[in-house]
Formats: sequence, structure tokens, C-alpha cells
Amino acid sequence: ELLFAENNLPFQLRSVYERLLRAEQRGEVLSKELLKVLGQLQNRSIAPSNHTISNSSAILEERVLQRLLPSQPNAYIYLPHLKEHEDSLKPIVHLGQRRTGVSLVLGVPTVHRQKQSYLVNTLQSLLFDLSTAERKDIVIVVFIAETNAIFVNAVVQSVQANLPDAVSAGVIEVISPSPHYYPDLSNLKETFGDPKERVRWRTKQNLDYSFLMLYAQSKGTYYVQLEDDIIAKQGFFESMKKYIAYVLSEEWLFLEFSQLGFIGKLFRTSDLPMIVEFFLMFHKDKPIDWLLDHILWVKVCNPEKDSKHCHNEKARLKRTYKPSLFQHVGLHSSLPGKIQNLKDKDFGNQVLFKGHNNPPAELRSSLEKYLSHTLERAYNGVDFFWGLTPKRGDYILITFTTPQAVKGYLFRSGNIETNGDRFYNTTVEVLPTSKSVKVRVTRGELACCKPSSDGFVQIGSFKNGVAEGEVDGALGEIAAMRLLVHSDSDVWVLLSEVNHIHIIYK
Repeated sequence: ELLFAENNLPFQLRSVYERLLRAEQRGEVLSKELLKVLGQLQNRSIAPSNHTISNSSAILEERVLQRLLPSQPNAYIYLPHLKEHEDSLKPIVHLGQRRTGVSLVLGVPTVHRQKQSYLVNTLQSLLFDLSTAERKDIVIVVFIAETNAIFVNAVVQSVQANLPDAVSAGVIEVISPSPHYYPDLSNLKETFGDPKERVRWRTKQNLDYSFLMLYAQSKGTYYVQLEDDIIAKQGFFESMKKYIAYVLSEEWLFLEFSQLGFIGKLFRTSDLPMIVEFFLMFHKDKPIDWLLDHILWVKVCNPEKDSKHCHNEKARLKRTYKPSLFQHVGLHSSLPGKIQNLKDKDFGNQVLFKGHNNPPAELRSSLEKYLSHTLERAYNGVDFFWGLTPKRGDYILITFTTPQAVKGYLFRSGNIETNGDRFYNTTVEVLPTSKSVKVRVTRGELACCKPSSDGFVQIGSFKNGVAEGEVDGALGEIAAMRLLVHSDSDVWVLLSEVNHIHIIYK
């Protein structure tokens, strides 16, 4: 299907292509200038994170944006109603630390659904196994694509309540549009046999994605379009970075990390102004995944050659990574009444546990196992441990066959499919072999830890389902490690990763 009528086709295509080319060139220049200025703002910031901008710098950033972006893209041409309010393109930032300079910006638009909301589960999936370094090199922008203040506030409160650490660290930002952003969508022309409600839905989606892309373009190097009802494959960040490096020197417009619709499409942020301009230009005409395909058509297809040639040329500008890194899980579409059983066949099975080469040990637990998901199998790296609802005083005890000089530890509870089955209010404790060390801990002479019961020393706790940290060398050799539950839980518990880091074997 072509974007234009058959008559006078070459002239119209040439006109559109020239406009896109000018937008692309302008976008590259302005993006470089903007990132340079924002980099200078970061260097002046006194915020603790090197990706976080101070309040005074944020004000200056906004002024820079106003100067550099008023005509990028020409939104006022395609949405003339925006001229009526000067803040119509200004996002409302509800949560976040205005992080910039990251490698990946993940865009997650969310809207009101009549049935179930999947947003929090989607965000938990994206955050699940990100390393500390990866969390510093990513920002997830949640765009609440609604103007109803009650709904917007409810989403903001939900994200803040469920993911407070990710919000305070600047990993997650939550924004919404100006109440003046959306045009009147009640009198749209019905096309392609779609009923009026579907035309309205797809038109608004084009505007939603465009707004989100405009906000994201100055925040990092690459932008990934996601939806609010997906799950991510473990290790997605590392897989994406490696594939980007593999095709970095080649020509492409976007990379596909999912086969479904617009999910998992990765763009250079320097290309976003041109892409958004195209979306806005035809936002009332076609769905967004069709428009993206038409950008490829305009760029590389020759009207004088056949469809096979066009297909091959378009394939050069989009690269598909397999297996897919994102899977659609939502059953109820944001389009009221629509049920969508969309599944990406290339997603494959999820990795539900991660094994490590741990030292020989005797394992005991007061928790009742479920089926064959035993503690021994989890410790040996061949399965996850799944236990029935923990109560106060329940424990997992790992007694090393030979005392170990443990340098660090990692215990991960929950997995990508059962993320809620975590350890809550649970501490990590060690049993030093040296009596003198225990005495020093009791006296409060070691800042690393505090005494527990049975000679154990408390060195850490679970936070968002994960306990991770270093073991102070002053504790000496360790005879055992223990996970101790301090309050009753409402859910089962799943231990998907056990790793004693940098152990000196005796």
C-alpha cells in the first residue's frame, strides 16, 4: 500500500523525501548541539549521580529546550491547535531526576484500560535483573497518555509506591502531556474500513508516541519503543548493547528486538526528529507501524522498480535480532472491547533461574518446598527454590563444608514470571569462625555489621527482592550463611539465584 494517490506520484514522493531529508539534517545538528549543552549542564550539577541534573540546571535545560526545539519537528504545522497555548508541547514531569547522558532510553506509554493494568508488572520486568552499572546507564520514561488528573495521579502514586527506589535513583521518570496537547478527535475520517472508535484510537496512539519520542530525544543515545503490557527477557540490556555494537558501523534506521507491531523498535535519538515529523504529518491517516514502514519506502524504494526490489531495500534499513527480547502479555487492549492474544513466536522460553558454581555446603531450611523446586537444586544452579509462605523465624542455612573467605554475595528472589514471590523483611547473616571477631561485633567495634542470634552477624538485607553486597574482610573466614525472615509474608517465596562471589576455596 502506498501513502499517496496514483496520480502525480513521483512529484509527491520527491517533495516528501526532500522535506524528510531537511528534517533529518536539522535534527542531527540540533541534537548534537543540545546534547553538548546538556552535557555541560551535567558537569556543573552538584547532584550525587553523574546522570542527575540539579534543580537550577533543570531550569536552564528547559530554557535551552525552548530555544532549540520550537520547530523540531514542525508540530504546529500538523497540529495547528497547539498555537493556542504556549505550553501545549511542554511535558508535565511528575516523577524522576531528569537523567540524561544514558545509552538507552525506554519509552513506555500507558493509557486507561477498562480491564486490567499491566504497567507495574512491565516496569518490574524491565528492572528485574539490571546490574548496578546498567541501572546507571538507562532511563525508563513512563508517559501517561491521558489528561484526566484523577487517573494521572493514580498512576503516579502506583509507580511511586511500587518502585520507590527506581524513582529516587532516576531510573524511572513519569510524565504526562499538557491538557492542551491533543486535538479534537471526534470528527476523524474513517479509512481502511476501521470504525470511528478504532480510527480515533490509532490516531491518538500516533500522537502519544510522537510526544514521548520528542521528550526522549535529548536523554540518551538510543531510544526503544515499548508498551505497558510486555515482559522483558532476562539480560535484555546486555543483549541490546552487544547487538548495537555489532551493527554500529552499518546503515540502518531501526533495530527490531520484537516481531510484534511497534514493540522493541530501537532508534538513534538523532533520528527521532525526522521520524516524529513523518508521524505527525500523517497521524490521521494510518496506524503507526504502517507509517514506520512507509518511512522506509520513501527512503529507499524506487517507484520504477518492482515490489521485491523495494522489500530488499527496506530490509537493509531494519535489522531484526533473534530471539526476541520482549513479549506481549496483555490480553485486554487499550482499545475498549478488543481482545488480543498476540504472542511473539521468536521470544522463546524465559530463563527462570541463574546458576553459579558455589562451594560445597550442607543446606537446611524451615521453609516447605513446592514440588521438586528444592534448595539443593537452586544452590547447585540447576533450578530455582520455591517455598511455601514464609513466617517469622523461618530461615535458609548454608553451612560450608570448609570455612570460606567470602568476598561478596548475591541472593535474588522471584523470577521474571513470578516476580512477586520475594523475600520481604529478611536479613543476610554470616557465622564467623573467629570468636574474637564475634566479640568485636558484639561490642560494636565493626561498622559493617551487627550481632544477631546463635553467633551469627547481620551484614545485609533484601531490598526489592535482592540481597547483594560485599563481606567485610575483618570478619575473616565464614563457616555459614543464613537468610532469616523477620515477619510473616502473604506470598510464597522463590529463590532464583545464589552466588557467593570471589571465594577463596580452602
